[in-house]
Amino acid sequence: MDLTPDPLARRLRKALRTGLAGVPARTDLHGAPVTDGPAGPTRAVLDALGVTDYERPAAAGGLGLGLTAGVLVSEELGRAACGNSYRADALAADLGGPAGAAPAGLEALPVGGGVTATPRAGGWTLTGTVTVDDVGHGPLLVATRTGEEPVLVAVEREAAGVTVADGCWPPAVRFEATPVTPADVVGTLDDAPTGPLARARLRQAAYLLGIADGAHRIAVGYGGFRRQFGTRLRDLPAVSFPLARAMVAVRATRAAVYRGAWSVDSAPDAVGCLPATALAMAAETARDVVRLSMQSCGVRAMTAELGLHRYFRLAAAESTRYGDPAALWRLVGADRLRAARRAAAGAELPVAASVARS
Repeated sequence: MDLTPDPLARRLRKALRTGLAGVPARTDLHGAPVTDGPAGPTRAVLDALGVTDYERPAAAGGLGLGLTAGVLVSEELGRAACGNSYRADALAADLGGPAGAAPAGLEALPVGGGVTATPRAGGWTLTGTVTVDDVGHGPLLVATRTGEEPVLVAVEREAAGVTVADGCWPPAVRFEATPVTPADVVGTLDDAPTGPLARARLRQAAYLLGIADGAHRIAVGYGGFRRQFGTRLRDLPAVSFPLARAMVAVRATRAAVYRGAWSVDSAPDAVGCLPATALAMAAETARDVVRLSMQSCGVRAMTAELGLHRYFRLAAAESTRYGDPAALWRLVGADRLRAARRAAAGAELPVAASVARS
């Protein structure tokens, strides 16, 4: 992995920050802090920069920048406390699904048990209530189990038994005996090292990383000019030490996320459980760093001027999307246990297992 600064990545990051700085923020303390989906305000910024072509292979008319570019886009969206209008189209493109779709039920991964698929003649019926990215138009990509592995099923919003509740945030969708057929199955969400689920987890990990980085940036800036007891807040050990620990956590998480993205792009045999590790680590980092940032700002943390409430609500809602952290850590532990048992038995370890153990 090349650790030297990438000039293209720097220019891309600068362009994203410039564009996202012009996105109007929702400053209300109550209600949805962001708008997700194709109709979100960040869509215009991403379209102007041609983001949909970043990960697409050059042979298919894209730029061939790989998952690393997609991870960078997701991180900047989180840092700006904007909705992630990128992840849905990227996931649909990986699976060959319809554009403009909204993922639903991905918080139940890796088990995919938020929506139950009951067999029936010619297909299944879907039952359950899960969160959805967007309440607007377009089909839903529903995570469920139709067999041994989780799958994504495309369901039209006008289908029988589909009800979208937009009075809460994040919005939810309810399925009551909604019929689907095998033709509606978009793809399988298996644990392949470089599969669509692994790529989606790394994008989500980067989004959570950006949320943590954005909240930390606000706390450091506020602590730099707010004075208490005749000195800056940032100079008080009770404030500076937690902020320093938060910075270490953010940098360690960034290394894990970009190492996973680089492995998917350049060393697929060495991916192992890196996507699951990065997402579980990013979920914990986002929650901890946002909490520490709010504590550092004291009573001003929940004011509209600072905007930390947006990061707080985003971290709470996004930390379990694409897999609960505890379940992801169990996957990582099981993978390492299998590697240890093979090593104890004298079996030769595959490259991926060897990396997972390190």
